[in-house]
Amino acid sequence: MSVPESFSLSGKTRDALTAAQLYYLQDLTMDAIAAELHTSRSSVSRLLGHARETGLVEIQVRSPLDAPRQLENDIRQQFGVVAHVVSVPDQISDVDRLDRVALYAARILGGFFDSNMSMGVAWGSTMSAVSRNLSSKPTHNSLIVQLNGAANPRTTGIAYASEILQRFGAAFGAAIQQFPVPAVFDDPNTKTAMWRERSVSRVVERQNALDIAVFGLGSTYSDVPSHLYVAGYIDDADLAVMREDGVVGDVATVFYREDGSSDNIALNSRSSGPSLDVLRGISRRVGVVSGAGKLRTLRGALAAGLITDLIVDAGTARRLVDQGPLDA
Repeated sequence: MSVPESFSLSGKTRDALTAAQLYYLQDLTMDAIAAELHTSRSSVSRLLGHARETGLVEIQVRSPLDAPRQLENDIRQQFGVVAHVVSVPDQISDVDRLDRVALYAARILGGFFDSNMSMGVAWGSTMSAVSRNLSSKPTHNSLIVQLNGAANPRTTGIAYASEILQRFGAAFGAAIQQFPVPAVFDDPNTKTAMWRERSVSRVVERQNALDIAVFGLGSTYSDVPSHLYVAGYIDDADLAVMREDGVVGDVATVFYREDGSSDNIALNSRSSGPSLDVLRGISRRVGVVSGAGKLRTLRGALAAGLITDLIVDAGTARRLVDQGPLDA
């Protein structure tokens, strides 16, 4: 609140400035200020009001509730994506954190999806949680498409993936398109042959024409295990190869590194999910992420340009902003 010497102040303004300095910077009471200025307490109150009204004093309230909005702005500036930061206490468990983020995601998805649109949905722990909390928004001529196969050596995966799809379909009054193929093929040649089948190629064509894709990020680092890594989809040999290839995560069983690259990752030739190039071709790509254990996985997905809309808890968002982009 310093004023240049050349600046002329009226007597009232000078007294208001003095009162403001004593009150806001030196913590004097209004009674103490009145005694120092040889005036009354009510006069001090009027001087402080004059200081606020004329701009000599600006009062800012910094609420913790504003922190998510600041993080959203920081993420947009650093990573170029629209962020929705969910305020979650740092001390809660990762399971509860996931539930809070999934609930938030489920509540805003209706704003992204409407009639005459198609939505690709991945399966997994995060998407299962989202599906359980969806709000009803009836649409017409809309379609929910399974993004990747769910069969593995232990199970067909149909019941698990179908439950998620059915919930999405019921919430939006949409038809659903399942994708009854293995999540990860044993032999890439088998995948190539199956992709030539009309029943399969029809689903692949629909995946290539999606308006929106919604997915969690699979990760071997998360405290809440990704379904892909705990339900028999990936064996120890594949995990060893993934570590050698520098894999940090996947979207719909398509794998990538922390720098966003995916070239020469052997497992991708056997994956049933849409390629990362196909995914990047979808105009809106909603990634739902919770827990600091997925930070490397999230950074890789952002570096790969896989996400346009990020729904994330505040703690993970804060760490993401603190680390910044890889090329920063």
